[in-house]
Amino acid sequence: MTLRWDTVVIDTHNAAVLGRWWAEALGWEIVDESDDEIEVANPAGTGPNLLFGNGPDEKAVKNRLHLDFVPGNQSVEVERLAGLGASRIDIGQGDATWVVMADPEGNEFCVLSARAPGTGLSWEQVVIDSADPQTLGRWWAEALGWKVIDQDDESVELAGEGDGPHLFFLKVPDTKTVKNRLHLDLVPDDQQAEVSRLLSLGASHADIGQGETSWVVMADPEGNEFCVLSARSTTD
Repeated sequence: MTLRWDTVVIDTHNAAVLGRWWAEALGWEIVDESDDEIEVANPAGTGPNLLFGNGPDEKAVKNRLHLDFVPGNQSVEVERLAGLGASRIDIGQGDATWVVMADPEGNEFCVLSARAPGTGLSWEQVVIDSADPQTLGRWWAEALGWKVIDQDDESVELAGEGDGPHLFFLKVPDTKTVKNRLHLDLVPDDQQAEVSRLLSLGASHADIGQGETSWVVMADPEGNEFCVLSARSTTD
C-alpha cells in the first residue's frame, strides 16, 4: 500500500486572494490557478502543496486543523505577517511560547519559537484537534505508513519519510460540529485498493456535496474529512 500526502486543501471565500496571501507569507510559488482554485508550492520542492478552493460556507468555529511554522526569528516574522494582514488571536493558549495568529479569512496558524538563526518560515506540522489523540494518531500512522515519533497523554506526533511537515494530534475538549475547512488530499498507487483498505481500518465514505468526482471523499474515525485522489504515474 502507498498513500502520498499531496496537498492541504483550505476552503475560502476568495481563493485567488487568500492563495496569493499565503504565497507571499511563505515565499512560495503559485503553480496552478483556475477560476475557483489556486495552488501554491514550496520552491524547494519539499512537502505537500497548499490548495485554496472557493466554498459556500462561512467560518463559524475554530478550525480543527491548523498549520504550525518555525521562524528564523519569531518576533520579526510575527511583525511581518501582521504587516501583511494577519492578526494575533487568543484561543485560550495562555502564556505560550508560540504565537497564535489568523490569516485574513480567520484561519488559525501558529508561529513557534525559533530553533536556529535564519529567515522566513519553515512548515513544521499540521495540528489536528482530537478527542483521543493516541487512538487517532495510531490510526493515521497505519493509514499512511508513518511512524509515531513522540507522544504523551495529550498528543501524538507522526512523521513520514523525507523532510515534509509532520502530523500532530492534540487532545481538545471540543467535538467536531461542522465540515472541516482544512483537509488532506492523498494520492494512491491504486485508488480502489486504498479506499477498500482505509474502510477496513475504520474510515467511512463522506458526502459533502461533491457529486460525481474522480476523487473519493472519506472521513477518519473522528469524522475528519480527507480525499483519496486518482492514482498518478510516477512521472506526473
